[in-house]
Amino acid sequence: MLEDLSVLHPWPDAIRTLNTLQTNASFLDQVKRQRNDPQEQLVAMKGFLERSGLQVEDLDQLNIIHVTGTKGKGSTCAFTEQILRNCGLKTGFYSSPHLVQVRERIRINGQPISKELFSKYFWQVYNRLEETKSDDVCSMPAYFRFLTIMAFHVFLQEKVDLAVLEVGIGGAYDCTNIIRKPIVCGVSSLGIDHTAILGDTTEKIAWQKGGIFKPGVPAFTVPQPASPLEVLRNRAQEIGCPLYMCPDLAEYEEEGISLRLGLAGDHQKTNASLALQLAQTWLQQRGCKGFGENKNLNPQIPKAKWPLPLASVFRPSVPMVQGLQHTIWLGRTQVIQRGPISYYIDGAHTNSSIKACVKWFQEMALNEEKAGGGSVVRVLVFNATGERDTAALLKLLQPCHFDYAVFCPNISEVSGVGIADQQNYNVTLENVLTRCLENQKKWNLLMEERSCSDPWGSSLPVDSLIKDSPRGAPLLLAPSSERLLNCNSLVFPCISHALQWATQGRDPDLPSADTSLLHHHPVASSGSVLLQEAAHIQILLTGSLHLVGGALKLLDQSLTE
Repeated sequence: MLEDLSVLHPWPDAIRTLNTLQTNASFLDQVKRQRNDPQEQLVAMKGFLERSGLQVEDLDQLNIIHVTGTKGKGSTCAFTEQILRNCGLKTGFYSSPHLVQVRERIRINGQPISKELFSKYFWQVYNRLEETKSDDVCSMPAYFRFLTIMAFHVFLQEKVDLAVLEVGIGGAYDCTNIIRKPIVCGVSSLGIDHTAILGDTTEKIAWQKGGIFKPGVPAFTVPQPASPLEVLRNRAQEIGCPLYMCPDLAEYEEEGISLRLGLAGDHQKTNASLALQLAQTWLQQRGCKGFGENKNLNPQIPKAKWPLPLASVFRPSVPMVQGLQHTIWLGRTQVIQRGPISYYIDGAHTNSSIKACVKWFQEMALNEEKAGGGSVVRVLVFNATGERDTAALLKLLQPCHFDYAVFCPNISEVSGVGIADQQNYNVTLENVLTRCLENQKKWNLLMEERSCSDPWGSSLPVDSLIKDSPRGAPLLLAPSSERLLNCNSLVFPCISHALQWATQGRDPDLPSADTSLLHHHPVASSGSVLLQEAAHIQILLTGSLHLVGGALKLLDQSLTE
């Protein structure tokens, strides 16, 4: 019986087994090798879906809203889901990556599915795939493919009214694109990311993103650079998809009354406009009540700067207005206040999203300084993963004028205490620590006006730093070179140690460390004094959603329950 599966195989067993499928690194390598025939990926996905007990046609019942983009697609999905939930609908929401627990990826009515439901559906899908394996086919899909198939099972059997589906990578060959008939599609802001898979220009990336368009299915996008926007327009025409440009958010507002958003930052206005169009179109297509009152019944004539018709402007209904206002999306422009400590948390990891993060942080931090008074110390906590140009990202962060830059891996605690949901088997501790040291060097070189040239000539090898570290004790990875005196950059082996140093025991909810262990290093020692005496400490955590997830695991214990 399905109901017994979660009893026979409890939650920890499900997570441990799921993690055996965590082959994203090798999967991405496989994608690169198959670039001449990437359609093969979708064929394989359909095969896994059928072996799990579903046909592609079954997914038509989910009334899907399909969203892709380089930045803002998760926020757009969050706005859309909240709006439609406010209209009284039972919503499903599939997103990635998760921040703390993997069940965050599969939500019903805005909440991650329970551990019991996760275990039930995990073993249902896993066992069916095991039963149907053969010598000539791969027995199990990779991590993301498996979770996508599992989400389809959850949403169908839990009978949601609709499913908001966020694309993983790209669009055309992403495993979510096996769906045939979404109700509406959306493309958020485009930029450069995942270049090894999607291409190294915005035009190539736009072609991939436009691959989610379907014949006769309306789609919406937001203002984009002219060249990739032209690619989207051509893709839509080839496929037979009506594509519209979203108006500015201000166009929806009544005179003198601004729409309030639950997510901070000017860039969220673009995501909110896209979400309004997706929700409005879904409600109209399904004949539901609760959608806004049209100001213009027909799409507007394109303006000269846009090669697309502008979507109709409408006055949002009360549920829509409240949906925008009440949207929560953890790890994106999030602020946690703890006495003298302000944590500014944003998982930005592309050039364009880092620019938006910097603008948001500068505005918020400045307002806080004006209101509080007294001395302020700013600390950057940074990490980035994959093929990203970290030197470019760090350069964009420099206008924030950080007093200290701290680098650490996406590991909550070096002692090994943590949760299995955040384990990554694709990288070693040595690899991630080496990456942190490289990022520190890039930061120091950017700060060369402070006389920090090539400070790593005398540093110890990473493997010796790992070997010599006392288990569970705070460890500062840094050479003893006197030339570091003016650099004000530090490397720690985990997020916990980085935050323990940055807060100096002044956050009562964060476990304090024996900071005397760090005083052998001049930057750590002098910084400790400044941090202890500052009226306020502003900490920006950015560069990776996985870094943000590891930090939230430490800062908000409710997320691990």
